[in-house]
Amino acid sequence: MRLNQNKQQQLTVEVENLAMDAGRRILEIRTEGAVVETKSDGSPVSNADIEADDIIRKGLETLTPSIPIISEETWTEDNDNNPDCYWCVDPLDGTRGFLNGGQDFTVNIALINNHHPVLGVIMAPARQMIWLSDGNIAAKRLWDDAHNPTPSPKQMITTRQQPPDDPIVITTMSRRSDILQDWLDRIEPGGYLSIGSSLKFCILAEGKADLYPRIGTTMEWDTAAGQAILEAAGGTMINDQGERYFYGKAGRRNARFSAIGSTATPIPETWMPPLNHQAS
Repeated sequence: MRLNQNKQQQLTVEVENLAMDAGRRILEIRTEGAVVETKSDGSPVSNADIEADDIIRKGLETLTPSIPIISEETWTEDNDNNPDCYWCVDPLDGTRGFLNGGQDFTVNIALINNHHPVLGVIMAPARQMIWLSDGNIAAKRLWDDAHNPTPSPKQMITTRQQPPDDPIVITTMSRRSDILQDWLDRIEPGGYLSIGSSLKFCILAEGKADLYPRIGTTMEWDTAAGQAILEAAGGTMINDQGERYFYGKAGRRNARFSAIGSTATPIPETWMPPLNHQAS
């Protein structure tokens, strides 16, 4: 599908509004007390996930009725026909953190076209922040008041042009696997930042870190909006072949990747994700 840039900019504004609507409801449910169930894979799902998904889905269906939606809460392999253009949604990324009273949970909405993200919005309800890309620029803004539908003006963001000698590396808050630790040892970071959910991509896009190396499994809806924002801010996300990360993979499962803040210099070999057969 060929997408007009003006249309993408208009869509981004509408998607921001949907993300804020979902974020408001998530915070309301946190105050009311979330109802939690367990998925077949053992991960938790709450009524906040479900209600945020419903808000976003209904909004997108009204906004773009011809574009299908792939969302964590409703997608199955049986109903996936692998469209060329689709919305990729995680209505509540970081459910465990949300349930535990943390702040690092997000609403993620991305538009995928021809296997790559071309628009992305990440909303962090507890942090009252929004990050976005319309495919041309990357920006953030403060959402001052949970009851005020108008956020602050956009502030453009860019990745930093950091020499690769002393990278600041973002890691997940969960336990590091031996494979990831071996990779980190080869990278020799100058420092670490630990943050949850898709906020890792936002930190890279703002120029506050240089690298997010990932070994453990993620799903496409975990990364699509973040990749859109990161790339518009000047960064990149690559697979173990050094290729730009793409979408439409089997089972919607992501393989290992490296999200990188700056592409101003050649990517150091140690920043490349280890090949599967080398790291087994």
